Amino acid sequence: MRRLTFDAFRLRARVKLSLANKKMRLSVRGLKTFSKHAGLGVLGVSILTAACFQARLDLAATIPLYLLVVVFLSLTGDFPAAAVTAAVSAAYLDYFFTQPLFALYIRNPLNVLALVSFIFTALVITRLVSQVREQGKLSSVQKERLDRLYQLSQQLLAIEPAIDGGEGLLAAFRRLFGVSALCIFDTETSASQHIGESEHDLERKTRDAYIAGSDCKDPPVTVRCLRRAGKLIGAVGFENLADGSEVAPALAALTAAFVERTHAFRQASEAAASTQAESFRSAILDALAHEFKTPLATILTAAGGLREAGPLLSSQIELADTVENEAARLSKLTTRLLRTARLDREDIKPRMERMEMSTLLARMTAQYASRFPDRHIVMKRSGGSYDVFGDPELLRLALAQLVENACKYSNPGSFVTVELGRDGDFVGVNVSNTGSAIDENERSRIFDRFYRGANVKSSTSGSGLGLYVARKIAVVHKGSLELEAEKNKQGGVTFHLRIPSLEPELTHAVASK
Repeated sequence: MRRLTFDAFRLRARVKLSLANKKMRLSVRGLKTFSKHAGLGVLGVSILTAACFQARLDLAATIPLYLLVVVFLSLTGDFPAAAVTAAVSAAYLDYFFTQPLFALYIRNPLNVLALVSFIFTALVITRLVSQVREQGKLSSVQKERLDRLYQLSQQLLAIEPAIDGGEGLLAAFRRLFGVSALCIFDTETSASQHIGESEHDLERKTRDAYIAGSDCKDPPVTVRCLRRAGKLIGAVGFENLADGSEVAPALAALTAAFVERTHAFRQASEAAASTQAESFRSAILDALAHEFKTPLATILTAAGGLREAGPLLSSQIELADTVENEAARLSKLTTRLLRTARLDREDIKPRMERMEMSTLLARMTAQYASRFPDRHIVMKRSGGSYDVFGDPELLRLALAQLVENACKYSNPGSFVTVELGRDGDFVGVNVSNTGSAIDENERSRIFDRFYRGANVKSSTSGSGLGLYVARKIAVVHKGSLELEAEKNKQGGVTFHLRIPSLEPELTHAVASK
């Protein structure tokens, strides 16, 4: 602790000594400049006095000439030297050109007026010259800043986020603006990138400013929050940034643009990778479905050959029936998987015809009741016809997906309800089960391609394409497929399929005639 205290004291003493030396150098330089300008002014006035005295000019003729000397010297911007020149000019006027000659009394009002005019003129001109010079310096500084900002923007555009990351950005900042350390905190990755050795805990201060959502200025550290469209996306911190209050906002804006560009590049890369992966998965599913067809046909042929080989025992006949039934079911599943994979990759082109939904649902519920004897599959419908204009094969595929999911993701002994009814100008089909809730954070993703809930990946097989394709089929029929927002009364889930009814279309056609 004593060592740290001594080092801090020595550092402060060194800084104070450096500032004192700088002030002394400035004072000596200013004194030399004043002496030079004042000497030139006195020399010029002396030469002018000798010339005017030899020419025997009077007071009224010499005053404007002295005023010109004061004006020219005032253009240097050195008011003390101009004031000295003005005083010497007034003294020369009184001594050489005012009666009595060679006497310094400054009694003539013209001399007093000349002295006041000289000093006032020197003050105004030097003030104006100083302002012009300051504006010139400021313009030069602004131009130099703009040049550096322009160079920085060009270098940021040339940086490839995939190859460089943030190292090129950090190096460009340090090279062009001379910061001793720089830190960028990115909210998307929750990570910091920094360059240089910070002596004032720059990384922590940058993260704290982001958490607080406000800029921080704790010399020599300057931290600015990064925002795009009003949204906080990170923070950037500088250590020993010259003119921090002037250039920090512009640097923060460039950094925000670069970070946003990096985010967009990362999202585009992830989307491209996801699209490519999904294409590969669809191709694999398609290939597997094709490969399954040949061995399944062989199994069915072999099972039929066993029946024809000779008389079989009852147990052998039962086994042969089991082989044939399961192979036939697997063949249907493979066909459906192949059809689903194709529908995923291609645009659906339905073959529309008039069909009755209640008949299709009755056959489907009977089929799945035999496949899932441990589930209670119930079909409910109100009176009337439920004609629609659609593709029977596609609608059968979509409804089969809903009923099969309701059976697979429910417990043995539970109820699966298929309810058919009208929903305005639509025919609505509600498929519900019991005791099979979907987590809130998964409800918005269950219709995504290849998505499967975390709780069912290990317990139930599936490709993750079924609901995606089922919704695709509903949309191509100008209908919809949605998950009910809340659990049903039995604590399960309900999917709601809507297909336009044929009756409103016929009514509209008759009315138009």
